[in-house]
Amino acid sequence: MSKKVCMVVADHPFIDSRIFKKEAKTLQKKGYDVTMIVPRKNGYLFDIDGTPFTDRFLGRSFTHEGIKIVTYNWEDSRKQLSKVLSNVNTWEKGGAFNNPLTQLGIAQDADIYHVHEYLSLFAGIGIKRIMKKTKGKDVKLIYDSHELTPDPFDLRYSEEVRRNLKEKLLYMLQEIDYIITISHSIKSWYLAQNSCLSVEVIYNSPPLDERYKPKAYNNNGLITCYEGNMDQKRGSKEKIFGISEICSKSINFQFKIIGGTRFGDSMSLPEHLRSIIKLTGWVDYYSISQHMAEVDVGWVDYDSLEHSLNRSYAMPNKFFSYLNNGVPVLVNKCHEMESFIRAHQCGLVVDKTHATAQDFADALLYLHRNKDKLKQMSVNARKVMEELYSWEKMEDRLFNVYDQLINNDLKFHM
Repeated sequence: MSKKVCMVVADHPFIDSRIFKKEAKTLQKKGYDVTMIVPRKNGYLFDIDGTPFTDRFLGRSFTHEGIKIVTYNWEDSRKQLSKVLSNVNTWEKGGAFNNPLTQLGIAQDADIYHVHEYLSLFAGIGIKRIMKKTKGKDVKLIYDSHELTPDPFDLRYSEEVRRNLKEKLLYMLQEIDYIITISHSIKSWYLAQNSCLSVEVIYNSPPLDERYKPKAYNNNGLITCYEGNMDQKRGSKEKIFGISEICSKSINFQFKIIGGTRFGDSMSLPEHLRSIIKLTGWVDYYSISQHMAEVDVGWVDYDSLEHSLNRSYAMPNKFFSYLNNGVPVLVNKCHEMESFIRAHQCGLVVDKTHATAQDFADALLYLHRNKDKLKQMSVNARKVMEELYSWEKMEDRLFNVYDQLINNDLKFHM
């Protein structure tokens, strides 16, 4: 009989590339019985850009690509989940675990619960405790920490709230069986809090595309790409406009945006840049490689690092998406990405934490003048993915985490 896994999700879209397309599908391929508990907002499930699915995925539970999906109303979960900030001794007596995530999770009667955010971790603590008390079942709990919560530098919360969040996190970590995270810096942070924790790094890498063809870099132009969300925190449109304006005055230049604004937002291009900046909109996850085929350089700009430790520690999806397609990465001075690029010679780092449009444009014009270097960076980018960091390599890490939990459980019961 296959082991049952329950993914518990507080905020992410159910078809999130990491949670659904990679982890859930990978575990299903390995033979696990996978269920996901996911939120509806305003009654609907939502796409990766926040667009509600109003014409499909309407059932309270259904099966999608072999994965069982169980839904709940996001709005109904917030009040109880917010009790994570209350005294830990009141969590059970105060009804903190009487929330949809915990209750639906218990109903799945799974063997391993895999949670993906701070609040779903709180729900998972409730699942683990109640399953033990009511069913005598020792379930395993994995915390997939996509980022550090709380971010020690995040000024959106007061110092008192950040301190309370951290205290509760350290308390909950005592009941976790394994932590998965997305960078070595975040792993090091967890181990600095508790050296006895089991922590694995699983990068947000895509699977290798067999259709990949090496880039020749023999044309006169340069195509730069940004992939992902464009909002207040990511994908600064003003810098994209500035980079495009500066570079297009000197060379045959194009800026390609794969993704863009989220549901309800829009972006208008200046008239004089409409032939230079190309918007693909949001595309199917598996077609990203096709859109990257003509791209020369991938752009990442994580500004305001003094207000976000997560940005300094980040290894975002787009970073590995570029590398997977042999696209060298241009980034400002961010600790984790900078270390990776310098170690593998697969891109260029602007040596400033606050890089301007002019700084990035100067770097792009340098790369345009040095196509041989750019081509070697491209070769290095694809090679490091093939040999070390593709999703196929990350699958082995994920399987190892699950195997350890299951084998330890078997030994305990022998």
